[in-house]
Amino acid sequence: MDKKIIKRKLEGEITSDKMDKTVTVAVTSIKVHSKYKKRYKSTKKYKAHDDKNEHKIGDVVIIEQCRPISKDKCWRIIKKVK
Repeated sequence: MDKKIIKRKLEGEITSDKMDKTVTVAVTSIKVHSKYKKRYKSTKKYKAHDDKNEHKIGDVVIIEQCRPISKDKCWRIIKKVK
């Protein structure tokens, strides 16, 4: 029986492209406070692999979790949304 590996996918905006073959992607999610039930935005930054250095600041991309590429980087860019 084959097990299908499900990889996490996130959508976010590129905030930095200063590193070689690496971009920083800010992913915004909406969370709900457990006691007060108020919704609030939470932003987390991920370092993603960009092999050809083709993505720039402001691009909205989809990233997928992969094997560790470096100490901090375990995400890769799949495609550009806009």
